[in-house]
Amino acid sequence: MPEPTKKEENEVPAPAPPPEEPSKEKDAGTTPAKEPSKEKEAGTTPAKEWSLGESPVGEEQDKQNANSQLSILFVEKPQGGTVKVGENITFIAKVKAEDLLRKPTVKWFKGKWMDLASKAGKHLQLKETFERHSRVYTFEMQIIKAKENYAGNYRCEVTYKDKFDSCSFDLEVHESTGTTPNIDIRSAFKRSGEGQDDAGELDFSGLLKRREVKQQEEEPEVDVWELLKNAKPSEYEKIAFQYGITDLRGMLKRLKRMRRVEKKSAAFAKILDPAYQVDKGGRVRFMVELADPKLEVKWYKNGQEIRPSTKYIFEHKGCQRILFINNCQMTDDSEYYVTAGDEKCSTELFVREPPIMVTKQLEDTTAYCGERVELECEVSEDDANVKWFKNGEEIIPGPKSRYRIRVEGKKHFLIIEGATKADSAEYSVMTTGGQSSAKLTVDLKPLKILTPLTDQTVNLGKEICLKCEISENITGKWTKNGLPVQESDRLKVVHKGRIHKLVIANALIEDEGDYVFAPDAYNVTLPAKVRVIDPPKIILDGLDADNTVTVIAGNKLRLEIPISGEPPPKAIWSRADKAIMEGSGRIRAESYPDSSTLVIDVAERDDSGVYHINLKNEAGEAHASIKIKVVDLPDPPVAPTVTEVGDDWCIMKWEPPAYDGGSPILGYFIERKKKQSSRWMRLNFDLCKETTFEPKKMIEGVAYEVRIFAVNAIGISKPSMPSRPFVPLAVTSPPTLLAVDSVTDTTVTMKWRPPDQIGAAGLDGYVLEYCFEGSDNWLPANKDLIDKTKFTITDLPTDSKIFVRVKAINAAGASEPKYYSQPILVKEIIEPPKIRIPRHLKQTYIRRVGEAVNLVIPFQGKPRPELTWKKDGVEIDKNQINIRNSETDTIIFIRKAERSHSGKYDLQVKVDKFVETASIDIQIVDRPGPPQSVKIEDVWGENVALTWTPPKDDGNAAITGYTIQKADKKSMEWFTVIEHYHRTNATITELVIGNEYYFRVFSENMCGLSEDATMTKESAVIAKDGKIYKNPVYEDFDFSEAPMFTQPLVNTYAIAGYNATLNCSVRGNPKPKITWMKNKVVIVDDPRYRMFSNQGVCTLEIRKPSPYDGGTYCCKAVNDLGTVEIECKLEVKVVAQ
Repeated sequence: MPEPTKKEENEVPAPAPPPEEPSKEKDAGTTPAKEPSKEKEAGTTPAKEWSLGESPVGEEQDKQNANSQLSILFVEKPQGGTVKVGENITFIAKVKAEDLLRKPTVKWFKGKWMDLASKAGKHLQLKETFERHSRVYTFEMQIIKAKENYAGNYRCEVTYKDKFDSCSFDLEVHESTGTTPNIDIRSAFKRSGEGQDDAGELDFSGLLKRREVKQQEEEPEVDVWELLKNAKPSEYEKIAFQYGITDLRGMLKRLKRMRRVEKKSAAFAKILDPAYQVDKGGRVRFMVELADPKLEVKWYKNGQEIRPSTKYIFEHKGCQRILFINNCQMTDDSEYYVTAGDEKCSTELFVREPPIMVTKQLEDTTAYCGERVELECEVSEDDANVKWFKNGEEIIPGPKSRYRIRVEGKKHFLIIEGATKADSAEYSVMTTGGQSSAKLTVDLKPLKILTPLTDQTVNLGKEICLKCEISENITGKWTKNGLPVQESDRLKVVHKGRIHKLVIANALIEDEGDYVFAPDAYNVTLPAKVRVIDPPKIILDGLDADNTVTVIAGNKLRLEIPISGEPPPKAIWSRADKAIMEGSGRIRAESYPDSSTLVIDVAERDDSGVYHINLKNEAGEAHASIKIKVVDLPDPPVAPTVTEVGDDWCIMKWEPPAYDGGSPILGYFIERKKKQSSRWMRLNFDLCKETTFEPKKMIEGVAYEVRIFAVNAIGISKPSMPSRPFVPLAVTSPPTLLAVDSVTDTTVTMKWRPPDQIGAAGLDGYVLEYCFEGSDNWLPANKDLIDKTKFTITDLPTDSKIFVRVKAINAAGASEPKYYSQPILVKEIIEPPKIRIPRHLKQTYIRRVGEAVNLVIPFQGKPRPELTWKKDGVEIDKNQINIRNSETDTIIFIRKAERSHSGKYDLQVKVDKFVETASIDIQIVDRPGPPQSVKIEDVWGENVALTWTPPKDDGNAAITGYTIQKADKKSMEWFTVIEHYHRTNATITELVIGNEYYFRVFSENMCGLSEDATMTKESAVIAKDGKIYKNPVYEDFDFSEAPMFTQPLVNTYAIAGYNATLNCSVRGNPKPKITWMKNKVVIVDDPRYRMFSNQGVCTLEIRKPSPYDGGTYCCKAVNDLGTVEIECKLEVKVVAQ
């Protein structure tokens, strides 16, 4: 007899056969049991058990309990539904996204473990959308064309970080036709829950639950147990995965037991079901049927015989032996077996506790720090197992825990002594049938500041007392500049009730700072600033009696004055009521805690004067004056002026310097140098007391510069700026050949030649002067010097007479003037016009179409003539032809010449009453057109007579000749016969007898041949004399031929990495299609191969082959008349490196 088996072994009993007599089992049904709440959270529907004909009591209550759980993330849960076979149904879940930073994760399950994400297809679709306005995620599961086996319990889970929520719902699928119940053995191998006391147990509700009448599936039934019994152990996992069995461990144990009881029982006609399930307090019925009613039957529980009692009731009905167990408790959850003779059969009884429901929900609570907090809920059973959670983590009470749990019957309390802000969280309670959650908010008691700290300013050595008062009698901490305050003999901290004091005796400078009082447990601070002050003082012990400081110009002065005071006084330096700022200037002030410094980087004479220093702080002010005297060299004199220049001397003058450096000027030093040199030479070694000097012994014609140094008791000043360059030389000779160039009614233009002798000083320019007849007042005609030897005197009165003279100017001055010998009458002289036609325009000017025409025609005449252009007697259109006129010439310009621009152009130049005309012929030419017609006049022997008519368009130029070409009718290749032919008829000789010819003629002018030629319409046949040629008649030859290789492929060796080629030649008509194959596989679109076919030669190129490319290659040629193949072998060798 086998030993009793405990339920922890996860053994799987054999599937129970369907009940045979529903009417007899009506009284022995079990009460429908409620699944634990954790199974509901996992997404399974509680399994109900009853006999056929017994109503499922409590099903509606289970659904209400499942929906009574509080939702953490869901704002809308999917609801169960009913659908007919072949119809569609959609389940919707919505999640609020206001507090979520990213999209939550949603999973859909069928049963407890089957993830539907991998089942999406034509019968199942999962969708998700997001509404930005309402910030709600919508998740949909749509079942399309439902089948009967889709019915069952489904679950939707949503997770976000540490938050989790789930919801279960049922789907019922109805069909009008009825068949016998169909029990799926695979549904028995789903675990009953996760994380419960019975986790890992087998859930036989799929076998015991009453099914609705279903239509038989069209697909054949598969007996999984038979498959497993006949399969190898290595195939168990594959079969379990194929048929959706998740409890592989239980399945193997169940299979082991099945193999153990394979022999048929002789004592039992019907054995016990594999397992029974009943709710706690319910009634269960065990029944066996004996083959022989005379056999004695004994019932056992865990190996101990069961005796009749009010709990255990035995009943005999014919061959049936029935055991009733009333008021089932958890102790009845065990293995039972019955013996008849030497045989026995066993079963498992599973007793389920009813789920514990939360009847009174937790409520949100607000408390202050230090208070005692109690969270209360009420459940449906006394002393039920309840778990408390804080932010999703289980609260485990213990000696060191701040949390205590108290149970009073159905009431459960979570107690927090001395609550702190860290206790603010979401607390939840969970039972086997539901859960509840609430938020606990712990805040500090409002703290009122009755008397705040005040800022204090204390003189050095006085007492400091900081005092504040708050509404609560709590301790606090004092800090100074962020560091804790340490008590000492001089510093005391006082706390009396709600008053806090900090007392410092005999204040020192280091007592200054930011003091803060912070009450414990509150995020509140009371700040105060303490300042220790001392009047400022200026110490001038290191200065002279009159406080005078002397400094040499150019040196740096750093005057440091010791000061004292607290807070450190602010020092302000000033001069003449103008403050000296701190910074990076030349004159600046620098402040230090114990001194103030006046800095002058480079002392200057302007820095002399009285400087004031003022100190000021909260305790008082101090003032002092200091005199600074700067001693300096004198300023350089102004650049000297050269007043007179001689051949080797000059006279120079200058002014004393504006500043003498505080000492009288003792004299001057004078230096000179050549302009192009950088070497200065001193001219006097004794000081010059005067402000004039005459340098001598200079070279004539050389430019010089001079400069001055001033000298006082301090030293020598910087040199003055050099004088303007001067040259010790004489003026030039007067200009020559002064003459009148032209005269108008208001102007006179004079011209002259340069002076004969210019000299070393050169020539700077000319001045032209004039005076009216009878006057001696010479007026300059030009304000500035002119370089040219021609100038026009303007704004003269008409009919007046003037005298003119000109002077040459250089550095030495003006030369003697050159006079015009007689007075000049201011009146214009008329010069008749005259056109000077260039020689190449005196004959016809010829240009081709598209070329540019640019003609310049000079003319003469005074005053400025009037010009008129005409073409063929008509005014010129300036939009087509550009005309540009000047005082001395006229230009006619055509950018792109056209034939319409040809013609006679007339130019008329008019001055007053005088008129001059000239004509220019312009001819624009182009290539001619072809002859109008070409005819064959006669054909005899080897000769052909041609005539043609000249072209209609000669290209605006005379036809200079014709070019005749011939062409054989067979080839129609043209050959030139005659060039530059002048007549309009010609005889073509030496033609080939038997050939047929066409002829064409080109026209030719000075631009070249015509673009087109005129061809004869008829052809000329050169026939033999006395014989009539008759064309033979030939039958068409059939050139079609099946493909045939004329050069075969050859076995080839190739080196790896170097290109290899396979070649063969083939012929055939029509042209055969070539296909290359490797090892009987067609080569198509492979970049490693290139195929060529040229004039019947077929080539296959293999790019950089490897040993893998070796093998048998085949070339196949196919056309309409046949197919032919040829093969060769390719071996690829690898060269060792």
